[in-house]
Amino acid sequence: MNVINFNRKQLPQRDKFVNRLGGYNSDKKTEYNLPKASAKQLKAIAKRLREEQKSRMIKIILLTGVIFIGLLCLVIYS
Repeated sequence: MNVINFNRKQLPQRDKFVNRLGGYNSDKKTEYNLPKASAKQLKAIAKRLREEQKSRMIKIILLTGVIFIGLLCLVIYS
């Protein structure tokens, strides 16, 4: 019982995210060193991301359809 009480007393005293990868410090702001991008570059990036998302969604829909048809055939022919 003493161990449980000791552990309970220690809980609020520890820093919760101290052992996380990358560390944790609430006082320090993360600084990012991002390159400057023009409006034209940002539009090109947005267009490329939309195309990638569209192709990924088509692949997901096709894969889901193939799996569904396969399961349907399995149920019908068994």
